[in-house]
Amino acid sequence: MKNKIVADILYQIADLLDVKGDIFFKTRAYRMAAQSIETLDEDIEIVSKENRLRLIPGVGEALSKKIKEIVETDRLEYFEKLKKEIPRGVIDLLDIPGLGPKKISLLYRHLSITNISDLKKACDGGKLRDLEGFGEISEKNILRGIALREKTSGRVLLNVAYENGNNYIKYLKQCKKIEKISIAGSLRRMKETIGDLDILTSSDTPDEVIEYFVRYPNVNNVLLKGNTKTSVSLNNDIQVDLRVVEKKSFGAALQYFTGSKEHNVKMRSMASKKGLKLNEYGLFDKKTDKYLVGRTEKEVYNKLDLTYIEPELRENRGEIETAIKGELPNIVKHGDIKGDLHVHSRWSDGTDTLENIVNYAKKLGYEYVGIADHSQSLKIAHGLTEKRIDDKIKEIDDLNKKLEGVKVFCSTECDIKPDGALDYNNRVLKKLDFVCIGIHSSFKMNKNEATKRIVKGMENEHVDFLAHPTCRIIGRREPLQLDMEKIFDTAIETDTYLEINSFPDRLDLNDTNSKFAKERGVKFVIGTDSHNISHLPYMHFGIANARRGWLEKDDILNTISLKNLEKKFGCDL
Repeated sequence: MKNKIVADILYQIADLLDVKGDIFFKTRAYRMAAQSIETLDEDIEIVSKENRLRLIPGVGEALSKKIKEIVETDRLEYFEKLKKEIPRGVIDLLDIPGLGPKKISLLYRHLSITNISDLKKACDGGKLRDLEGFGEISEKNILRGIALREKTSGRVLLNVAYENGNNYIKYLKQCKKIEKISIAGSLRRMKETIGDLDILTSSDTPDEVIEYFVRYPNVNNVLLKGNTKTSVSLNNDIQVDLRVVEKKSFGAALQYFTGSKEHNVKMRSMASKKGLKLNEYGLFDKKTDKYLVGRTEKEVYNKLDLTYIEPELRENRGEIETAIKGELPNIVKHGDIKGDLHVHSRWSDGTDTLENIVNYAKKLGYEYVGIADHSQSLKIAHGLTEKRIDDKIKEIDDLNKKLEGVKVFCSTECDIKPDGALDYNNRVLKKLDFVCIGIHSSFKMNKNEATKRIVKGMENEHVDFLAHPTCRIIGRREPLQLDMEKIFDTAIETDTYLEINSFPDRLDLNDTNSKFAKERGVKFVIGTDSHNISHLPYMHFGIANARRGWLEKDDILNTISLKNLEKKFGCDL
């Protein structure tokens, strides 16, 4: 499907037109069309072939021609011309968190800032503070944004890497010369952002495997072509490294190339103390250099007197010491999840009807789904008034009577106001099956203020869980400054679950906070924060984050059965 390619180009055109200073209605048209295509539940190529593009909301005659050109050629001449009208460095400024195209236009036109280096110098020199719409605080925020961009530069979000890696694996599995194959590296450990993709194979004919590897349709450039290692860059600039090893070394190589580096250093140290030598070729006797094991990862770990360590745990956070004792957690699996408790519908800013959401939840094998639409003060997300909540409750009640297989819970993602008060009063909250709360504004509070705000919200008797607790957006917004120990202690005192938000640019709580919280006795919810049914499979990434945080089935609310969840929420059976 080329839906994402088309939507991305339209979004970029809107940004570039904003930078140029074009009229608002023109840029809005591109954004509206991009949003419609991004959430379209059909393949845009099929829609284009059947001449139905103009039936998509926001797509007129002119845009339909442009979309057709993208679908058929993977490029748009108008977009290419537009990019040439603006210096490349100005376009790069769009990657800086908190700096939108309209502000970039001002910087470009009034201060002749054409790249990130120019912008950094201007901020350091205090040159922005006299420009309309800017100030000293703006300069500090922009410098923080530049630092944040530099920290994540060259890395992609987990879902992007996961899709690219798995598509490549599907292609390679068609090669009959490959005996074994696996993703390795940080993607196999399911880190939140990924640099290069690593693929490991075993074969007796590495030359033929390498030739097949470089013929992958999405390869843009062959960077290195060796006897056992080959590197390519894809059309989206992601680098992929392939290694081909002997079958007897596949397990040892997979363990080695999965990492992390710190985990591997400790493993090699353990082996050395036992008179052994561990490398990517296998586990050997140090004195005789005799090969002992290496075909599977499990036999490598077992030969070192360790229970098998799941890839997500291999970060040198105590997993080796725990494996020696045989006390590794039985970390949560995808099949343990019984439902999703954080889904947005058309009642607020979601794109799907309740019935569509339920039908998709059935396909995923869920027993229940929680519709947690935004509360009244979040106007931009069409937050629900009390009257609309009553109407939504009625629709859900009617739906539960009509449909079978999945129970729908009526909830809210209730905004926590800056003073810690909730956006609905208790009379409204009491009507709902469960209550989720979260912060959606005033992100620049100091640590004490932000912590007090969340603690006060959690202390409300009707609150069940806290959504995306630190409010970070990877690469775009730093997490709130919070006293996490205070948040965790309050969660335990108030019986409030903390969410692991599965949306790929959130993954909040992150893995380290989740592990710390678990050790203190906190319980969790894994929610997708879906605004379209295509987001529901993001649960996979929330589960991965929970696994990296050492969480087990019993640590997570939405692993329990429908019957037990109804008891937990006090619902009628």
